[in-house]
Amino acid sequence: MKRHQNLLLLIAVVLLVALPLWLVPKPAADAEGKTAELFTGADDKARDLIGTIDPHYQPWFAPLLEPASNEISSLLFALQAALGAGFIGYYLGVSVTREKAARTAAANAKAETPSGAKRVSAAAAPADEVPIADARATGEPAARAD
Repeated sequence: MKRHQNLLLLIAVVLLVALPLWLVPKPAADAEGKTAELFTGADDKARDLIGTIDPHYQPWFAPLLEPASNEISSLLFALQAALGAGFIGYYLGVSVTREKAARTAAANAKAETPSGAKRVSAAAAPADEVPIADARATGEPAARAD
């Protein structure tokens, strides 16, 4: 049952994505006879405006890959935006998880330390103070902070 439900949901999503693109009629030509494009963006409008301001303007460089249509260009832009959002989301997720792990480790370390006891490493401990780990093993009282 669950498998059929997932398959039906997948088909519904594909239909919701594909049908609007397939069923939308192409717009009629404008007054100048130019066919209107459905998926045009600000780049085309900026290029046209620059052409009207300075007809002799030459672009600085040519694109390495020219998409076959505006729809493909729009698809590549959306793919780029999705990948960028994915990387940002991954980074934020990893950062939050690391922060939670650090807080948990600090809370666990604090819970293991007896209250008021001073943590002293065995190498840095003076002769009259016994490190906490050694005090537990030998039964001697731990060094207290004054």
